[in-house]
Amino acid sequence: MRTMIAPTLKNEEAVQDLVAEISKCVHCGFCNSVCPTYQLTGNELQGPRGRIYLVKGLLERDDTNDALEDSLSKCLTCRACEPVCPSGVQYRKIAEEARFLMYNRPSRRPFLQRVLLHLVPDPVKFRKLYRVGRWFRPFVLSKSAREALSRKLPSPTTITGTKEGNVILLQGCVQQALTPEVVAHLAKLLETREIAFRVLSEERCCGSLNLHLGEKEAAQSEMTANVSHMQIESDDVILSSASGCGVTLKEYDRYLPQVEDAKSFAKAVRDISEYLVQFEFKKAHKAERVVFQSPCTLQHGQQISGLVEEILTRTGYEVIPYRNANQCCGSAGTYSLLQPKQARALRDKKTLALTDVAPDVVATANVGCQLFLEPALDVPVLHWIELLE
Repeated sequence: MRTMIAPTLKNEEAVQDLVAEISKCVHCGFCNSVCPTYQLTGNELQGPRGRIYLVKGLLERDDTNDALEDSLSKCLTCRACEPVCPSGVQYRKIAEEARFLMYNRPSRRPFLQRVLLHLVPDPVKFRKLYRVGRWFRPFVLSKSAREALSRKLPSPTTITGTKEGNVILLQGCVQQALTPEVVAHLAKLLETREIAFRVLSEERCCGSLNLHLGEKEAAQSEMTANVSHMQIESDDVILSSASGCGVTLKEYDRYLPQVEDAKSFAKAVRDISEYLVQFEFKKAHKAERVVFQSPCTLQHGQQISGLVEEILTRTGYEVIPYRNANQCCGSAGTYSLLQPKQARALRDKKTLALTDVAPDVVATANVGCQLFLEPALDVPVLHWIELLE
């Protein structure tokens, strides 16, 4: 696909990389066959191929339009399209760079996005906002917002760790505020195996939210701070229990090419399934039949498949497969708040598939999926490590 770059963009290195990625596309349409938003709407502009055409127009005109904005804002960035692409198009790079260009025009930033960008990456601010939101929940008109505020705010959990040990335990932003029991449980799993770990008071947001909403400089600032504070040694391991964070952390070297330690940082990151697979566990839950809902950020982003299922099976659970397990649940970070109609439609499809196999519990690996699926299911929705004794 040939792209004639607008004169005002020709000197931007990122644009040249973007054009190179777009040029790989051969218009085959395999991506549409797995794209959740295309499957939902049947609209060519709501699939990766159509979005690439719209981004090509952005580069040629150096100007955005309503069609492009609507299309990119409704993209989940689930990356289901990448594994099926015969040309190896890394669609996430196209979507990210296009959002950077599109939102480089401040007037186009929706108000709700501004609020989320300001509050969500900071656990302290987020807890305060959430607490206030809970007070006013009965008066909130948006059904999605009321649902998002339905979980009772848990008491803060303090995890101390040690000053030594080569394992670094990340706590996350939303996870630290709304599901702190996940990291607390992981800490206990490590302690009982006498694995020394440390937590960092200077931990910052991984940068995922800023990336998804087109704030490149803010994302890089958060990332640079994390690399600087963590001071990674050659044998260190960084454990992430939220797959949405892990997928970004593993690519710090791509986002921070000029930062010396970014490559060693990214190389040290592990999803907890990659680390815990070496251990044996006993059941911590009475459930027998478990469905593992693998988040897009785990199966498509980090390309990890089968590890969690293997651990749960070895632990004694019956792990039940279900149809269309590769499809997004609709959470996708802030997507469920910014695109509630489409998010709920995708969740309806997901929950129908999950309930069809009658599980005792649904397990997942990302806080966003857990919080979004929880109100829609009649069975518990837990992070999968909570099933391990």
